[in-house]
Amino acid sequence: MSTSKHKSTSAARPAAARSQAGGAASKGAPPPARRTAARKKSAARGSKRAAAPPAAAARARGRTAAAVRTAPDAGTLFHDVSQFLYRQSDCLDAKRWQDYIDLFDDAGLYWMPPGLEYTTWEGMPAIFIEDKDLMTVRMKRIQHPNAWSQQAEWATNHVVSNVVIEDVAADGAEVRVRSRFHMLELRRDDVRHFAGTYRHHLLRGSDGTLRIKLQRVDMVNAQAPYEYVLQAWV
Repeated sequence: MSTSKHKSTSAARPAAARSQAGGAASKGAPPPARRTAARKKSAARGSKRAAAPPAAAARARGRTAAAVRTAPDAGTLFHDVSQFLYRQSDCLDAKRWQDYIDLFDDAGLYWMPPGLEYTTWEGMPAIFIEDKDLMTVRMKRIQHPNAWSQQAEWATNHVVSNVVIEDVAADGAEVRVRSRFHMLELRRDDVRHFAGTYRHHLLRGSDGTLRIKLQRVDMVNAQAPYEYVLQAWV
């Protein structure tokens, strides 16, 4: 009997040791399924950190596009500028005064010097030197029901031609244009004829929209005698 007790005791010890070892292993490390899930979660967190947020990526693309912005091809630019000048003269002939003013940049100016030799309006005489505020005042005066200049039949007709693009910024944001104009003015039975050169300094937006930074009007007959002053822009 002593022999059988010894065998059973020695046989039980390895089993207990294996059980304890298994318990320690189960407490020290997660099961294989849990380890796999943990690795997947860690990989997912890493990929989220690596990817840029959509908004940030969009901003980066926008900065890149702005950095490489260039002027349009010569044919497209010439067409756009010519159409802009034609539209401006059409606003005058159709008496769409507000549409005409809206073609100017917020800081835009309309300038008609008395002669070609003038290079600035500061401290100098000028037939016109108006920003958008003064242009709006002129528009309201013309539209007033008691405006003397509008009591008689009054109309104009413009022809714009000889459009020349003189300078374009590298990114196409600024364009300098020279053109010729002829304007016929009818008031009652009197017809007056004005002619000269337009010089436009245009600003071009990222969407291609053109606005006037400065329009200079040089009339060849600016010093001629007139019975009454100009009522609107030439």
